[in-house]
Amino acid sequence: MSAPPPRASTPPRVLTVAGSDSGGGAGIQADLKTMLALGVHGMSVLTAVTAQNSLGVQGAWELPVEAVRAQYRSVVDDIGVDAVKTGMLASAELVETVAELIGGTAVPSVVDPVGVSKHGDSLLAASALDSVRTKLLPVATVATPNLDEVAQLTGLRVESEDGMRRAAAAVLAYGPTWVLIKGGHLSGDAVDFLTDGSREHWLRAPRFDNRHTHGTGCTLASAIASGLAKGQTVPEAVAAAKEYVTGAIAGGFALGGGIGPVDHGWQFGADGA
Repeated sequence: MSAPPPRASTPPRVLTVAGSDSGGGAGIQADLKTMLALGVHGMSVLTAVTAQNSLGVQGAWELPVEAVRAQYRSVVDDIGVDAVKTGMLASAELVETVAELIGGTAVPSVVDPVGVSKHGDSLLAASALDSVRTKLLPVATVATPNLDEVAQLTGLRVESEDGMRRAAAAVLAYGPTWVLIKGGHLSGDAVDFLTDGSREHWLRAPRFDNRHTHGTGCTLASAIASGLAKGQTVPEAVAAAKEYVTGAIAGGFALGGGIGPVDHGWQFGADGA
């Protein structure tokens, strides 16, 4: 087999600032897989290490702020970046540091305000919630909370599509340019609501009878960041990301004894073709 020709140009560059999932289904690992599948160059700033598998999170250790800052500066100052995505930030100190770094980088940012894991394990200290509201959300191009995270951030319990509008307004009040309220926890179709306060986009997809959905939120946020790095508008990037993650959920597979991951390589087929 002959080697492929070299690339004519550098692919778009996307940086994920998030925690590691040792099971490979979420976090940094899911982010980098998503970025590879969508044709961008993925880079990473590790914020925490977790001992994690299909059954839950057995332990989590955050990295020192100086280690996070050094990773970020190392990548951005040399390689450059076209979009940034955040995930697990764990503590108020980390949230504030990452918000400062993103605020000083003139590229689109996607903030996934990770609060709890798929298994219900807390991934964000309660003391960090106010820092997310006042420091991180104001620098976000797109914030992507699920309904549990909406409740954490705003106190609103969403039980219907009408409630998603109210939730979006409450999150927008903290300062992100756009908010995507993920309605995956509602019954019926998998519906998400995207708005900047004036324009509204409802994104619907069939709901699959598949419990193996670990990493869905990380994957969606990374896919949005990948689209923004390619120059897509926010609505274009979110629509493309929704299509990609819907296919990944449909292809989610059993792994271990609990909840398996989505299939980040579903577009390539089981045989890699």
